[in-house]
Order: sequence, then C-alpha cells, then structure tokens
Amino acid sequence: MTPSTDIVPDSERRGFIGGLPPRLRPYASLMRLDRPIGTWLLYWPCAWSAALAGVDGRWSLFLWLALGAFAMRSAGCVYNDIVDKDLDRSVERTRLRPLASRRVSLGSAWALIALLCLVGLVVLLQLRLTAAIVALLSVAPVVLYPFMKRITWWPQAWLGLVFSWGALVGWPAVTGSLSWTPFLLWFGSIAWVVGYDTLYAIQDKEDDALVGVKSTARRLGDKAPLGIGIFYAIAVLLWGVALWSVRPDWIALLALGPAAIHLTNQSLRADPNDGDLALKLFRSNRTCGLLVFVAMLVVGLSAR
Repeated sequence: MTPSTDIVPDSERRGFIGGLPPRLRPYASLMRLDRPIGTWLLYWPCAWSAALAGVDGRWSLFLWLALGAFAMRSAGCVYNDIVDKDLDRSVERTRLRPLASRRVSLGSAWALIALLCLVGLVVLLQLRLTAAIVALLSVAPVVLYPFMKRITWWPQAWLGLVFSWGALVGWPAVTGSLSWTPFLLWFGSIAWVVGYDTLYAIQDKEDDALVGVKSTARRLGDKAPLGIGIFYAIAVLLWGVALWSVRPDWIALLALGPAAIHLTNQSLRADPNDGDLALKLFRSNRTCGLLVFVAMLVVGLSAR
C-alpha cells in the first residue's frame, strides 16, 4: 500500500495543531497536543501527592511537575505509536496517525522522544534525590505498557501503574522521603485509572475485537458500568485512608465528597454500548482530578 501524505486527520486541519506550520503538525499529532486530557490525568496524582505532603512553601513544584507530566506523556504517546504502528494501520480510528500513515519516519520519532526526555531530565534536576530516583524507576513499566494489551485482559491495570506513578514522586519531592501515604494514593489512583480507562476502551471495543486487542471493556462486557463503579469506590476508599493518615479527623474525609459524587455520577451514567458518552465521561476525569487535588491541598495545609 502506498501511503498518501495528503490524507491527514481532521485534528491536523483545525485548532492548535492546524495553526502550526504544516511540517510540524505530524509531530504535534504524535505528541497528542490536540488532546491534553492525557497530560492532566498524568499530572493529577503528582499534584495530589505534593499537596497532601503540605507543599512546604515549594509552590513552584506544581509547575515543574506539570512540565514533567507534559514531557513524559508526550514521549509515551510517541513511543506507543512506534510500538503500535502496524496495529494502528488496521484500526479505523488510528490508521491516520503519523507513523501508521508513514508521514513521520521512525528515526524522527525516536529523535522526538530524545528531545522530550531532555525536558524530563531538566525537571528531574529540580527534584529532591529520592523523588528523582523514584521517577526514573517508572521507565520500565512505561516501556512495557504498549505490549500489555496483547498479553492480558487488564492492560488498564498496567496503565494505572504508569499513570499513577506521580503519586510516589510528589510526596518525596516535598518531604525528601517516602511513607505509606503516597503508596495509598498510588493504589487509589491505580483503581481510578482502571475505571476511567475502561470508559475510554468502550469506544474501541469493536475495533479491538477485530484486531485481537484485549481490554477491560471487552472483558467486562455489559457489566462494565458496575466494574467502573467498583474501581471508583476502591479509589475513593484508598484516598480517604491516605487523608486519614495525614489528618485523622472525620471532617477531613468530607473533602473527598465532591469527587465521590462526581465519580458516582460517571458510573451511573456509563453505557457499555455508547462510545460517545463513554468518551465524554472519560474526559470529565480532568475535573475529578481537580476536585481530588483541592481535597488533598486543603487537608495537607491544615495538617501542617
């Protein structure tokens, strides 16, 4: 098949990417600059952890963590497309991605990853040693993630390990050491990720079945909304225990109320056969992350 460089996704013809010079658009598309939701979802566990640790006057840390989340999410997207380039050609939703459509070479994609990793290195140098070491340990699960959907029905759980890793970074970035609290945040965030990424996977169920890709959405089938609700409940429970470990006060737990209501609404509205609704609910987790952040910040500052 001869690729056509004239056929590009609509996302490269409009919005932020559409305003870039044509030569840069495929690279922006590789980094998913038109879909910042991934950066937000990677950032929030970092921010929660630093906020619950009490910040300790290091407010600029939130900006550094945001830059790190942007760079690492972008690099992860490029790497994922490198691994999945052949698979993406078989899926309607992804066949026009820059590597799948051969509009970007493998060499250029690896060079982009290297550049983004340099940005990540700059962020690492701003962190305390323990936080920097923990952040570096995330490389192994990140490298393995794209292969999980070929191996297990629960690739969303592995994504949870990766996308929640920031919970183990934010706390030592403030305190200089680890404790049980960031691990509770991490485990809670993993459950949250399994829930919201099951929503995301609902839209791809048919294509995934055709190419043999596994997912929790396919595994759970019509019980997906129930599964999402259970994972969200586990997330809220573990976040509550993390709050309690910092401030053992029942009033502190009320701070999670808005986020709990938000997640309950998602699970009640989820429809395993409505991909458009599932995508909308998935994207609303950016708001959920903000609600949890406010809870962590209030309790973290009040416990100091």
